Order: sequence, then C-alpha cells, then structure tokens
Amino acid sequence: MRNNVVAVEPQAAPEIPPTDAKSEKSKKIKIRGIKRSAFAMPYLALSIVFVIVPLFIMLYYAFTDGATGGITGENFAHFFRRPNIMAVMGKSFLVAMLTTVFCFLLAYPLALALSSSALNKKFILVMLFVLPMWINSLLRTYAVKIVLYMLEIPNAWVSVTIGMVYDFFPFMLLPLYSVLSGMDKSLIEASHDLGASPLTTLIKVRLPLSLPGIVSGVLMVFMPTVSTFAISDVLGDTSTYMFGNIINQWFANSGGWNIGSAYSFILLVLIALTVLLANKISKGQHAEVGGVL
Repeated sequence: MRNNVVAVEPQAAPEIPPTDAKSEKSKKIKIRGIKRSAFAMPYLALSIVFVIVPLFIMLYYAFTDGATGGITGENFAHFFRRPNIMAVMGKSFLVAMLTTVFCFLLAYPLALALSSSALNKKFILVMLFVLPMWINSLLRTYAVKIVLYMLEIPNAWVSVTIGMVYDFFPFMLLPLYSVLSGMDKSLIEASHDLGASPLTTLIKVRLPLSLPGIVSGVLMVFMPTVSTFAISDVLGDTSTYMFGNIINQWFANSGGWNIGSAYSFILLVLIALTVLLANKISKGQHAEVGGVL
C-alpha cells in the first residue's frame, strides 16, 4: 500500500506587536515616583511650617528695627559692641567642645565593646543607654541636679558639663555603635595577621573606618550643646550663663525679639560653618582611607 503523506507547511508564529519597553518602564517609574512623593508630602509640610517659616521670621526680626520696622543692621552691631556677650559665646563653644570630647572618650570604648562579637545580648545593653532618651530632658536634668547636690560638686561649670555629658551621651553612642557594628571584620583580622598590635589596629584601622560615625556623633552632640540653655539654667548659676541663655532672655522680653533674632542668626551661621568644616574633614579623611585600602 502506498501511504499518502500530506506535507504540512509550517505556520508562521503570530506577530506580537512590539512594545516600547522604555515607555513601560518610565510609566512604572513615574507611578512609583508619584506614590513615593506622596509619602514625602507630610514631611515637606512640616519642614515648611516648623523650619522654613520660623527661619524667615527670624531673618525678618534680625534685620528690622523694633520701633520703626525699618531695615537696619543695628541688631548685629549690638552684639559686636559688647565684649562680654562675645566672651559668653566663647565660653559656650568651649563647653560644647569639652562636652563633645568627654562624650566621645566615654562612648567610643563602650561602642567598641558593644559591637564585639564576644558580647551577648548587645541589644539589651544598648537599650540600657538609650532608655534615658525616652525620658523628658528637663526631668533628667533635675535628677542629675539632685545627684550632684548629694555629691556636693562645688563648681557650677563642672556641674553644667556633667549634666550636658549625661544628657547628650546617647547621641554620641548610637552613631559610633552603628558604624562599628557594621565594620568589615576581615580588615581587623588582616591587621592582626600582619602582626599589628591591638593599639595599632585601633589607630590605623578602626578609627579611620569609624570616622563617619565619629563625625555624626560630634555634630549631634556639639550643635545642641552650644545652643542649649535649660541645662545651664537648672544646674548652674549666673556665672554659667551660655549664649543660649542670653538669646532666651532677649526673647522673653517683649521688645527684645529683634536683638534675640540677630543673636540667633549669628549662632546659626557659626554652627553652619562648623558643620561644613566637619563634613570637609570627613570627606578628606574618607578619601585618604579609601586610597590606602
């Protein structure tokens, strides 16, 4: 018998209309972008209400006369004509620097110990030092005052410095602990394998690699310390007035908003310059460490 074989021609696959992958991707990105920007709107609104608007109000009062409302620079001249006010600002920066140094000297060894793998329950130990941040700052300051009174600390500046170190210590501890716990342990092991002592490893490896946390901690302690007034009010006396106390006194007076705003603007500029300098130093050191590694 003869089999009849019918040749079947292969059918071409149905053509799928080309899709513009780039346009589809851009649509998704656009949709996602809208959703993400919507989440940022409350933060933007809060920033405008509580940061931008008060800043413009401060600038308005700083550059205007309280009696006539005209533009003037007399409010700033009021600061530079008074050496005693400039001396108080110098003391404020000195206390802020001492507080920052003491916080660093206390926080770095503790953060180093907490980040060590030899310790258990690190989270609990960290929480023991973070818990005071959950208590009202003024309440903690009065508690410190009672303790210092029992210890009979004679010097008011020592009391103020101790209170500031206690109050702002967690702000130094947390950034240091974060950067030290995330540090690449293989670099530490390589340093030990090459014969470096623990002190050499600390100076040559740990400190340079933890510089971002150090800069963050320094800024988080220095900025509020140099402008605070509540701690020196509670723990000190008239001899321990800081620049924040003087600004607070001008704002407490009905006619002192203009001078108080000028003082606040001067302090804002000095803090901004300090932050820029710290960031510049941090970037330079980070680039140097990156080149070495």
